[in-house]
Amino acid sequence: MTQPPAIHARHAPLRVGDIRSASAALIMVHGRGAPAEDMLSLAGAAVGNWVNEGKIAIIAPHADSSVWYPQHFMQPRSANEPYLSAALARIDALLNEAAAVLPLAQIALLGFSQGACLALDYAASHPRRYGAVFGLSGGLIGDQLPKYAGDMARTPVFLGCSDVDFYVPVERIRQSADVFTALGALVEKRIYPGMGHTVNQDEIALIRQWMKGILG
Repeated sequence: MTQPPAIHARHAPLRVGDIRSASAALIMVHGRGAPAEDMLSLAGAAVGNWVNEGKIAIIAPHADSSVWYPQHFMQPRSANEPYLSAALARIDALLNEAAAVLPLAQIALLGFSQGACLALDYAASHPRRYGAVFGLSGGLIGDQLPKYAGDMARTPVFLGCSDVDFYVPVERIRQSADVFTALGALVEKRIYPGMGHTVNQDEIALIRQWMKGILG
């Protein structure tokens, strides 16, 4: 099988905390046109105290030119290649790196916008028991969704989005929730009236609650 190009491996990920001594890891994937530093701001708001205490390690990759793939996420997947495959390969590499130190059940994936689409798509394509998967203002990728197969073994999956998000149709959030439910995930879907394309305090509180659960 041809390996995807290392387009997004040109930039070292941002890392906060020592994963070797942490009890959990959070891989955070930024949105289109944003720097990885944006995800550190979100981490600070949601789990900053646990990061400072060394309990949670943060890994935040950075896309080449701050764009993971060029077209809208509901275009045919081929329209976003080879960038899409390269982005998913980047997540895979970082997750495997973390899994060499921590059990998968102590590793969470989180993304916003383009990053949410990637985090969700990766998890659905690699179904297993993660600590949690957080998709903030994003859904599964492609004009048509494939038939995913496998078992997520009751992984908590969160899908949060506005009902008027210009980039993300509500119907794709519902479709994504159905896919994860069929894969055996525990799905929490929240549609926020009039929110727009952003992250709100309710989502931050949920991230904190679920990460607390991972810490035990």
